[in-house]
Amino acid sequence: MISDLDIYRAAHVLIKRHGSIAPTLAAMQVDRFAATGDMNGRAILIRVLKAVEEVLDRNPPKKGQLVR
Repeated sequence: MISDLDIYRAAHVLIKRHGSIAPTLAAMQVDRFAATGDMNGRAILIRVLKAVEEVLDRNPPKKGQLVR
């Protein structure tokens, strides 16, 4: 089992690298894992996706950024 801390670390890495498109990229990865039959990987990525969404919802957009 992957810890919540590791899930949030992965979420923060995605956000740092990809910014506001991180949720889209995580969702695409969920679909890739499902397509290959890797349900464990899919379950982990769903957790990461939820964490990404949660983190982004906590951080309001900075001046000049679009609201998603």
